[in-house]
Amino acid sequence: MSRHGQGPSYFLMQFLVLCLGKWVGPTYREVSCKHSPLSSHDISSLTHMLAQKMDSPLRHELNLALGLARQAALISRTVLSELLLTHQKSEVDSVTKSDFSPVTVADFAIQALLAGTLSKAFPDDGLVGEESADELRKDPRLLQKVAAVLKVAKGWEARDENHVCDVIDLCRGEGKGRTWVFDPIDGTKTFLKGQQYAINIALLAEGEGWRGREEVMSVVACPLLDWTLGAMGGATVINDASVDKTGKGAVIYCVKSHGVFVEPLFNKTDDEKPRRVPQHAGQVTAIEELKSVTCWQSLDSGVDTMHERVAERLGMDFPGNDLLGWVNRWVCLALGLANTTIWVYKKRERKAKIWDHAGAMLLFKEVGGKITDVDGKDIDLTQGRLLGQNFGFLAAPQKVHGLVLEAVKEAMRERENLNTVSGST
Repeated sequence: MSRHGQGPSYFLMQFLVLCLGKWVGPTYREVSCKHSPLSSHDISSLTHMLAQKMDSPLRHELNLALGLARQAALISRTVLSELLLTHQKSEVDSVTKSDFSPVTVADFAIQALLAGTLSKAFPDDGLVGEESADELRKDPRLLQKVAAVLKVAKGWEARDENHVCDVIDLCRGEGKGRTWVFDPIDGTKTFLKGQQYAINIALLAEGEGWRGREEVMSVVACPLLDWTLGAMGGATVINDASVDKTGKGAVIYCVKSHGVFVEPLFNKTDDEKPRRVPQHAGQVTAIEELKSVTCWQSLDSGVDTMHERVAERLGMDFPGNDLLGWVNRWVCLALGLANTTIWVYKKRERKAKIWDHAGAMLLFKEVGGKITDVDGKDIDLTQGRLLGQNFGFLAAPQKVHGLVLEAVKEAMRERENLNTVSGST
């Protein structure tokens, strides 16, 4: 039951060296310009590259989202570099939301970048994001820092500080019709420790017939994840402290029905071609092949003992891959480091937030995975900012999803019976 990987202090030192060597000063500025999402030269080159690897009607949207993911990642690393250089968390401004998770300068700056760029490029599309500008409007110093950090990114520039707040608040609705959904920093708590985090950009559209709203595109930036993970198969197991020492990071993306690709997020060389991820989950036919990803003893929302009990029923090593952020867990599933995750909330009234899952779930579906809630219902993305019709998550390879679901239901029935006898809630 032990966590895997080296301790965070080793990776913090490695990351600090990389920050000093690659992401600050002249070299950092060169990288920033190279990955400008709105550079006409870069758009032309990237569009040609995408045409070769993905024949999709959403090529333009994918191109822009990939550029934005890289710019957003640069913003996140700028803030993280400041944290590591000072060695004091207090040097990175944060406030506290109602769910007690920290919100950093990077969260606000990235949401402003995404909302400002996408609203200009696609003015008829809806926007849904995690943050609101309420705290920024109350704290001029924090707003100034957000506006300053935004200057790292190229391609979108706020008119003034009020404009920063205004574009952030474009994302406060629930989205109608075609809608972009994003989480500026998923895993903020681990981000502040220099550990795994992700930037999630998803595009939803109206589905055909009964489908309602569905995921049609996903772009996820993982600045501290090794992009080669999963390429050679094997039994690699990662956790939040498994930080990529090369500094390249990973961007993983897909368009519905066109497969999943992964490539370096930073400093990509000509011989590092985008890698298409095989449909590994679609090839799993037995429960003996299941591999877990979960969040073990780090979140209070789930029932750790329930997740452990289901793993025992299935004969699955547990916890396996151990990641705090949901987006990182979906990426882990997509890359083949895992192929199963179960999450039972402690209370029925607990509902998931759409930005933690939309788009990133599509990555696993594209490699042969099936995703429902723990009651076996499809995930309903039509309910606005919360997944109000679903309880928990169950992701597993298509051919064995039913067996995993039955194990979950049996464990839930046992827990309900136990709670009835003991008088627990």
